Amino acid sequence: MRTESIAALALGTVFALAIATHPSHAALKTQTVDYKIGNDTFEGYLAYDDSKQGKRPGIVIYPSWVGIGDNEREHADRLAKLGYVAFVADIYGKGVHPKPPQESGMMMGKYINDRNLYRVHAKAGLDQLLANPMVDPKNVAAMGYCFGAVGAVELARTGAPIKDVVAFHISNVASPTPADDANIKAHVLVLQGEDDPNTPPEKRDAFQKAMEDANVDLEYVNYSHTAHCYTDAKAGSDMSHGCAYNPVSEKRSWQAMRDLFQATLR
Repeated sequence: MRTESIAALALGTVFALAIATHPSHAALKTQTVDYKIGNDTFEGYLAYDDSKQGKRPGIVIYPSWVGIGDNEREHADRLAKLGYVAFVADIYGKGVHPKPPQESGMMMGKYINDRNLYRVHAKAGLDQLLANPMVDPKNVAAMGYCFGAVGAVELARTGAPIKDVVAFHISNVASPTPADDANIKAHVLVLQGEDDPNTPPEKRDAFQKAMEDANVDLEYVNYSHTAHCYTDAKAGSDMSHGCAYNPVSEKRSWQAMRDLFQATLR
């Protein structure tokens, strides 16, 4: 396990990491995908590079507490341009887009308080990705933002056949079933804001201790001067609300994710 504290505003080294997100030959294709969980219909978002041939690694993405939005779709597109098949899973159901904070808080709470339900919906998203003929089922990762980061970790706690979990500004890190941490087979990369009020130091420390006790391969990165939802360009810049976009931390965290995928998804 490696723990780092990164000065996110050290601009002198940051922009060297902001390398191009897509090759010139990329032919981005996107589409919505309807699927069922029981009798309910869900609508995911698929992105891939149509110019590539053969199977390639797949990434399932779990959205924040408001459901699939521009941030998740834009990041799925960026992954597709890098050569991955990216699928944004729908946790809430087709057409369900709760407004923050009351509606989304209540909807999110339903799954945070019922992790088995969350796992069922997270696995359904993974199953959709694995069913895609372009995807190499031996090279699959899961990632998520905030509430979605919890979903990615919960998926790993089921023992799902994924190589990596990437959790951006994760919230609700504590598990009601800590014994399930031993089921995690994936490399886990947590990319957290040091100033995220949803995950204070004591919760971060407890999560790292739990992963260490379960012998999970964990890398936990704290970005200083960085609040919650730092990857979302629409979050604004006012850190006093605890939720703010940080373009430097966003670029550095994206590079950290890319480095992990390049090392493991092959």
